[in-house]
Amino acid sequence: MKRLLISSLAVAAALSVGAANAQEKKSLAFVVNGASDFWKIAEAGVKKAQSELPKYELSLKYPEQSAAAIQQRLMDDLVAAGTDAIMVSAVDPKTSTEALDRIAKQVPLFTTDSDAPNSKRLAYIGSSNVELGKDAGGLIKKALPNGGKCVGFVGLPGADNARERIEGIKAALAGSKVELVDVRGDDIDQTRAKRNVEDTLAKSPNIDCMVGIYSYNTPRIYEVLKEAGQLGKIKIIGFDEDPITLGGVKEGTISGTVVQNPYEWGYKGMKLMAAYLEGDKSGIPANGLIIVPGQVIEKSNVDKFESELKSRIAGK
Repeated sequence: MKRLLISSLAVAAALSVGAANAQEKKSLAFVVNGASDFWKIAEAGVKKAQSELPKYELSLKYPEQSAAAIQQRLMDDLVAAGTDAIMVSAVDPKTSTEALDRIAKQVPLFTTDSDAPNSKRLAYIGSSNVELGKDAGGLIKKALPNGGKCVGFVGLPGADNARERIEGIKAALAGSKVELVDVRGDDIDQTRAKRNVEDTLAKSPNIDCMVGIYSYNTPRIYEVLKEAGQLGKIKIIGFDEDPITLGGVKEGTISGTVVQNPYEWGYKGMKLMAAYLEGDKSGIPANGLIIVPGQVIEKSNVDKFESELKSRIAGK
């Protein structure tokens, strides 16, 4: 009986120590703007950071829908569950400032991908979306040296990343014979994204190029044009590195794509939040902006880029 009591006490003590260790771990969350394969690359960066931050629990969270209210509820739930810091790609920063500030009062808040500069977030880590747009504008002009009309397709027109990319594209096209005549949104709804392309093709058959502004938009453009027998006839310019997009660049049916570096957002963002929680604020610049450069991918460098991307995702 005595041995049984000692054994029970030993087990209880071990469980208590285990629970204490679990409680000691701080948790960091990366909240994205919607379901997309694009975020798998960021997940690889988070995984890399996790291997270097054993005292933390890192996670990447997807809202049920790409809506500001749903994203806000997810962050409220994370705070209530004890999350210690959050990094978010804000769905609609213009209407979300108050909600983001509420989160920022409770835990350190950072933004990525789509900034919310008017909120009380501590820093933004991600691309300069205006510069990405300018790079895309350069690809458009290169694809249409004699001018033409383009239509853009995007998930969340109100998000800063979309608005700034469009601004950059228009700035690059200013003074040229190329015009961005329309941009159609789809709220990160894949079915609607494809339908937007189909409707544009039916109503504006003389369009010279289509621009996929979010990662999944370019594959939907590719699919519709392939089904309609228009690949190669209508120029395609993309953003990001979806496998369909990279395949189109390889075969020459997509003129080029402007890629970001979500791996670094996930990796550096988690490391930045951990450092901040430990009292090290040196990684936050005075202007609150940590810009991770993008890259233009064309047929000449797509194979090298794809190889490097696969290695990162594989954790090599």
